[in-house]
Amino acid sequence: MERTVDVATGESVAFSYELAGLGSRFFAVAIDFTIQIAVLVAALLALAWIGASQSGGAAAAAHAAPVSKFAGAVLEGLAIFGVFMLFFGYFIFFEWRFAGRTPGKRLLGIRVVRDGGFPLDFTSAVVRNVIRILEFSVGFYTISAISTLLSPLNRRLGDMAAGTLVVRDNRFERVVTLAQLDERLNRDDALVRDLSESERELVRRYAERRAALRGEARTALAKQIADGVRPKLGAAFEHLDDDALLVHVAESAL
Repeated sequence: MERTVDVATGESVAFSYELAGLGSRFFAVAIDFTIQIAVLVAALLALAWIGASQSGGAAAAAHAAPVSKFAGAVLEGLAIFGVFMLFFGYFIFFEWRFAGRTPGKRLLGIRVVRDGGFPLDFTSAVVRNVIRILEFSVGFYTISAISTLLSPLNRRLGDMAAGTLVVRDNRFERVVTLAQLDERLNRDDALVRDLSESERELVRRYAERRAALRGEARTALAKQIADGVRPKLGAAFEHLDDDALLVHVAESAL
């Protein structure tokens, strides 16, 4: 069953997000898990090869036994830490550094955002993935599946704790004809330097969601946002309508 959520910005502009379903989230995790297993197998094979290449004779092994025992304990500790980081730090790193997308989520066209549609920050990424440890331990995400099915916003426990949503990633369409309209458009930082961060984020979110808007709704929303940013732009764009202007500004603000 398809579910959507409406969020409102501080500028009283509403956006509608389509929530990611259990199926797409499951397959995204499956892809990520496959990547993690492949990395783990490759690391184990590499360690086995290194160990085999450095093994010496019996006398040398007996002489170095105390050192080898200590080194083995250290390596064992590092290996446990490495496995933990591979299976849980993996999600924190990718979701934090790649706008809420792990490789699996990117392939399935979904991403994590904070309540209100804001980009995922480091704290939220850590919280939702620390809870993942519990969810993974209890029947391999069984509790996550139940929570997602029962939640009106398709949230697992980690999402509830971190205040996050998993939504379909409808990236905005690039308007190829903009370059043909005026090749002299200024695309450097001077274009958007007078826009506040909240205004840039508002424009980016409009550009991402514009494909889901139709007719008068898109026109009215584009006008509302464009009226606020036109006076602050570092160039004149009278030849661009409101929608084309906002897409151009979103591309320049990325």
